[in-house]
Amino acid sequence: MLTTDPIGDWTWEVEARDGGLPPSRAVEVAAAAHAVLGRAVAVSGAKTHVSERDADDLVGVRLVCAGQWWEHGRRYRAEELFTVRAEVWGRDLLVLTLETRSDAWLTVDTRGREQPEIHAANSPRLREVLEEISDRLGTTPTPGDENRYAVPTKTGFADTRLVGPAYDDAWGTFEPAARMRRLRASLPHTADDYEEITEGPVQYVTVRGDDEEVLGFLWAARGGNAAGFEPRTAAGEPAFEAGRAWLMSMREAHRTGVPAPQTLTWLSRRTPSPGMGRIAHPRPRTSPSLDALEELSGRW
Repeated sequence: MLTTDPIGDWTWEVEARDGGLPPSRAVEVAAAAHAVLGRAVAVSGAKTHVSERDADDLVGVRLVCAGQWWEHGRRYRAEELFTVRAEVWGRDLLVLTLETRSDAWLTVDTRGREQPEIHAANSPRLREVLEEISDRLGTTPTPGDENRYAVPTKTGFADTRLVGPAYDDAWGTFEPAARMRRLRASLPHTADDYEEITEGPVQYVTVRGDDEEVLGFLWAARGGNAAGFEPRTAAGEPAFEAGRAWLMSMREAHRTGVPAPQTLTWLSRRTPSPGMGRIAHPRPRTSPSLDALEELSGRW
């Protein structure tokens, strides 16, 4: 399963005497970490964010990295699999942080299911990344604190079959709400929203982008007043951008009095705006529950 918030992180600190660390060292170290990820876990392009103290003095860089993991002999890709942050503080301290948003490295996934084959295929690759970065920096990482999803260690993650998970279904408990906060963060507040939760089966249609990648799923309850959009986490920010646009269209449907079960038909008859993607199949499919659709959107 993929998560909006990191399931684990590791931090390396390198001290230098007499102001011997130029600010540009942050870029160099971030690029080196990205190269290590590329060899071990097939990380490709990265979205780069740079922070500056002034026009000539770089103090930090952040890379959001796409990458792959393996499940049952198949490769899957996520656009925000890792984040790399490198900062130079006062020319005396270099701090490198690596975060991951996949549970492919765990013995038990974030829904509480054992996954020995997936763990065996992926965990050694993460360990290789941590060890090579440590060799390059000449220091070992400090694992992040135990969190709702996992327990980071110097070489990966603790076996939650032995230490016990923090929650039986951490993903189902926290991830849908976290994704919804990210999805709605930049939308104006309104009373013209359908309900976000339903207990029964839901109908859904798939939304694809211009490159045919699945961006998410528009859904509506068969009864009641619930409807919404589930962004496909693996698609990254484009899924959330598309979802915000679809939610605005759903608000229009709500204002005009369209009942929730009819929203998919109403939306399929409209021409989507640029960046929204398109409805790939106008005939709705059925998911036994909203939880099952959420898992579909968060798994691959």
